[in-house]
Amino acid sequence: MSQATVAKTGKSKPPSPWKPAKPNKKLNNPNAVLSLNGRWGYLFTAPFFVMFLIFGLAPIVYSVYIAFFNWDALGTQEFIGMANFTELVADDRFWNALVNTLDIWLLSTIPMLIMSIGLAAILHNPSLRGSTFWRTILLVPNITSVLAIAIVFGQLFGRDFGMINIIIGALGFEHVDFIQGTTSSHIAIAAMIVWRWTGYNALIFLAAMLAIPGELYESASLDGANKWKQFLYVTLPSLRNTITFVLIVGTIGGLQVFAEPLILGGSYNGGDSGQFSTLTLFLFDQAFVAYKWGYAAAIGIMITFIVAIVSIINFFITRKLAGDGK
Repeated sequence: MSQATVAKTGKSKPPSPWKPAKPNKKLNNPNAVLSLNGRWGYLFTAPFFVMFLIFGLAPIVYSVYIAFFNWDALGTQEFIGMANFTELVADDRFWNALVNTLDIWLLSTIPMLIMSIGLAAILHNPSLRGSTFWRTILLVPNITSVLAIAIVFGQLFGRDFGMINIIIGALGFEHVDFIQGTTSSHIAIAAMIVWRWTGYNALIFLAAMLAIPGELYESASLDGANKWKQFLYVTLPSLRNTITFVLIVGTIGGLQVFAEPLILGGSYNGGDSGQFSTLTLFLFDQAFVAYKWGYAAAIGIMITFIVAIVSIINFFITRKLAGDGK
């Protein structure tokens, strides 16, 4: 369109994203980038939203829908309202799985948090040699297959010939059957989670520590603070937001633990007496073993609410502690 036509109509064609824009001689900066029409942005972000609608939102809506039905693999589709949720609240297996999940989450999250911060503090030491090597090593457990981890820890916690029980026997105590006991099985599963995620979280804390201004440590040193006091009064307060993030993400993952108890126990029922049955194991058992899809959908909705509630509680507790520390 010529400049005369533009002058007559007062309109111009929007620039095409597929053709390079012609340089505008009137611009002071000839290398300035001309912005495209805003609607082209929707074209480039459309694939994400399409994938989210198909594989994210649609399954959620469908799960909520079938949660109100007696829906099984034989084709039964009977609307029963809130009956699945009523049955779930009265189901002892659900409460057993919830208690087990919370117990495993506590046994794994607290030690993992402490160890992650400690490892990050060690790696933050500028005099540490081979820091890049050690940072890389920390990621090895996270990228290792869960199946391989479960096999290794299954051997470690074996009843008769496991390394842990060999050490226990050498100390004069009786062997512990980690799989059959409730607390012992939770400890074994929590150890797998801690070993897998401690290094990953340590790198997150290390990144946060590297962002702390060095002037704060210099001021604390001039005031006579040693390394331990610098860690307590400079490093930890600066990690409040990162601790909140790690706790919330750890809560979301910890309350959905599935692979570790499944592979360690070798069954979907969480042991002979359900001693290490978790919420996700219980959901999988009802969906793909008992084929009670409506009931399983109700379990999934309850897990979502539980994760949201615990995450909110975590958030307010950490923010409260952060506010009290100011």
